[in-house]
Amino acid sequence: MPLFDSLSRGELNLLAKHISCVKVKKHHIIAKEGDKGDFVCFIADGKVDVIKGDQKGNEVVINTLMKGRSIGEMSLIDNTPRSASLRTQTECVLLKLTKKSFDMILSQYPEMGIKILKGLARLLSMNLRKTSGRLADYLD
Repeated sequence: MPLFDSLSRGELNLLAKHISCVKVKKHHIIAKEGDKGDFVCFIADGKVDVIKGDQKGNEVVINTLMKGRSIGEMSLIDNTPRSASLRTQTECVLLKLTKKSFDMILSQYPEMGIKILKGLARLLSMNLRKTSGRLADYLD
């Protein structure tokens, strides 16, 4: 996963000790918009829909993410409620890193934590650019 490209083999092994593998059934709600976010997941297998509620209360699928993508990464940084709901479209295998584990990595292994934060910054920047592009296309 590009987020971890800068980590050494030893750092990857250490990170693996803090990640849990979770098998999730089809149509399972991983997180709800507005809930407190305290974990990030990496999709090892399957598809996850990103869902926003519209003004009428209807669910709108704004993106579908597949193997190799991350979900919930903003929750590791900003301590604000989830910006969207996440629901599995298929059976999924997710790799889950809690905020508690991430904070522990930052405090005990700051150099490794900075590498992960830089990866998160690149990822969030890429997502923002894609969203801006889609918005521009929508407004045309």
